Amino acid sequence: METIGSLVDKLSINQLKIFHMNEQCARDDVDESFRDECKARIDILESQRHDLMEELDELYSDIVNSKKQSKVYRQMKMYNEKKYKD
Repeated sequence: METIGSLVDKLSINQLKIFHMNEQCARDDVDESFRDECKARIDILESQRHDLMEELDELYSDIVNSKKQSKVYRQMKMYNEKKYKD
């Protein structure tokens, strides 16, 4: 199951991709076919963003309405602890 944090992470990465693809569309040194390809990718990325936002909204609603519970996973780091040997 996705978590709120994992969905927010995916949305952040998606938004960065959209931002950078828009930068590519605005370049002066590319032809129209390159811009069309970038715009097609942006359409896909925006569709993915929409799907992720819907999934986040649904998960949030399910948690608020007690339909789902989120689990807390404790970090079990072993590095920098002398009692655990390599």
